[in-house]
Order: sequence, then structure tokens, then C-alpha cells
Amino acid sequence: MASTAATGFKMTVVKPNVTSPCRMFSSRSPISVLELKEAAQAKIASSWHISSFQPISRSCTPGPMNFNAFVTRAMAGESDKGSVPGLPIDLRGKRAFIAGVADDNGYGWAIAKSLAAAGAEILVGTWVPALNIFETSLRRGKFDESRVLPNGSLMEITKVYPLDAVYDGPEDVPDDVKKNKRYAGSSNWTVKEVVESVKNDFGSIDILVHSLANGPEVSKPLLETSRYGYLAAVSASSYSFVSLLKHFLPIMNPGGATISLTYIASERTIPGYGGGMSSAKAALESDTRVLAFEAGKKAQIRVNTISAGPLGSRAAKAIGFIEKMIDYSYANAPLQKELLADEVGNAAAFLVSPLASAVTGSVVYVDNGLNIMGLAGDSPTLAV
Repeated sequence: MASTAATGFKMTVVKPNVTSPCRMFSSRSPISVLELKEAAQAKIASSWHISSFQPISRSCTPGPMNFNAFVTRAMAGESDKGSVPGLPIDLRGKRAFIAGVADDNGYGWAIAKSLAAAGAEILVGTWVPALNIFETSLRRGKFDESRVLPNGSLMEITKVYPLDAVYDGPEDVPDDVKKNKRYAGSSNWTVKEVVESVKNDFGSIDILVHSLANGPEVSKPLLETSRYGYLAAVSASSYSFVSLLKHFLPIMNPGGATISLTYIASERTIPGYGGGMSSAKAALESDTRVLAFEAGKKAQIRVNTISAGPLGSRAAKAIGFIEKMIDYSYANAPLQKELLADEVGNAAAFLVSPLASAVTGSVVYVDNGLNIMGLAGDSPTLAV
């Protein structure tokens, strides 16, 4: 879906100089229309591997005509360099804010690249404790290889904002967090403050991407999850999307779109994916439908979520058994292939583009078809 050299069908037609509708003459010998039609149909059937071809019968009165040239050629070839045929994704002039980019190997980064490849301007929000490392790596060129776009240029990130989407405003930040050295040196990083900063810097955005989640007790079974751990998972992984959309909505241009990331554990049993995270993802999907109605009615903003398969990102590896989840998906999904972050990024670019202007309130599965599997009680490889 990114901007690459595409193939399409080219047809060249040179029309004959017709003086009679039913008979053609060359300088050598007369050829009837029926003979020409049958020859053309045979040629087309052969080139397209059509087993049967029903000609359209037509009656007409024979008469003379001058035939200069009649050539029809259908072929698959590279399109002209200056244009992309079909349905290209064009986000030029659009500005996107991606919440949850802290390295170059997660879904947030892949979505940013796909949006940039389609022409969008990229702003990112990075978790405050990870901000310094991310900006340093970006500045020193450690992500340059990952920044390469399909046309050979490097993805440009216009601005990086410190963000902790767990807190709506500065009044919600507890004293121990304010004094935490990992937050020292950063300011204006609550949701309300970040949106205000974006408004002051750029005025508005068109695309909002929610690519963040956290469950402090994700490695615990649900029966062993504390109230604190459960509520923390829901707060960071689902309500944070509600908060971001609530505060960004007033500065989003009509016709804009939002995307979040969910997981199949929201509707199927994934043993080991605990700590309330499955509940948080279920809440996120339910909120997607409600927010799609409310944001659509209020501001003509579309809201969708992508149910992506497991990815071995740095954040996911903190769970401790992400490799088992990936192995299970590979073994049981109808499309047995490695799921690439770029595939999720490309799906996101499509969903926020004008091509999907009628799609809202949807869960879009990008998981090689794993969503069609009945997982409950049937996934011993995921037991931990």
C-alpha cells in the first residue's frame, strides 16, 4: 500500500478509418467482420486463459470499408514514473500525531512510516522515561536504516513530544511521579498539555494514532491480578485512547480519522495474557464503536481499531512469552507467514485515507487470519 512502482494494464488502440460498419478491406485481401471478430476473440481467450468465450452475435449488411490499422494490445507492465495507477493512498497535506513511538521496531513506528510514505507530516508522542533515549538515537542516526521509505528517502519526524497518556492534566499527576528522576527535565507531558502544545505549534491535525498500552501485572493470571493492576491496565491501554481523542477532537480537521491497536485476546482466550489486558482490549473495541458514533456526529471524525497479530517488539518482549504467542499464531493462522509490522502500518494508512471514508467503528484484523480460529481451551502452546 506504500508508494511503490506499480504494475497495471496498458491498452493501445488505433482506430480504423471506417466507411462501412460490416466489411473491412486491406490492400491485400478482403476480411469479413466475423472473421476479424473470431480471430480477436481467439487471441483474447488465449492471452487471458479463458476456457470458453461466447461471442456476441450481430447482424449487419456487408459493405466496403478502408482499414488503415487496428491494433489492440493488453499487457502488464510498469506504469509511468510520474503517476500511480489504481487507488494510490495520498495523504499529502495531512498531519498525523502518533502516540506511543519509543523505538524503531514497534507498530507505532511502522504506522508512522506508512503515513509518511503516503505524504503525511509526522508528529509523535513518546513516553517520558523513554524520551531521552529515543531522541538521542534519532539524532545520532541509529534509526536511519529503519527510516528508509519506499522511494529511498528518510522518514522525517517533524517534532517529538513527551507524553504520558495515563494523566489527563497536571492536576492528576501524583507527587511521587512529579519527583521521579525519569520525568526530570520534561514538562507539559500530560494529555491536555500535549494537545495544547500541538495546537500552539501547528494549529490542527488530521490523523490520530493510539499505539500504546501497559499492564503492570500482565504476566499474572486474571485470578491473581490485583484491583490496582487491573485498573492500571484499563487506564493505560483503553481509557488513554478516550482521553486523547477527547482532547484532540477540537483541533482535528473535519474528515479526519483515528486508529488504535487491539488484540485478539479481547474476544478469545489467550492463556498467559493476563493482568487485565484482555479486558482492556475488549474495552478498547467497545469504545471504538461508541466513539465512532459520537466523534462522527460531532466532528465528522472516523474511529477504527486494528486487531494486529503478535509482534516481537521490545515492549512486547517485556511480557516474557511473546515468542510462544508468535509461534502459536504462525502454526494456526490460515496464512502461515511471519506478520510484518509494515503490513499493519499499511493497513493503518489505508484506514485513515480518503479511500476508506465510509469505514468507521470497525475492528480490522491484520493477523494472518488467526481471528477465525476458536482459541478457547485449544491453545496449549500458550500456557505459561
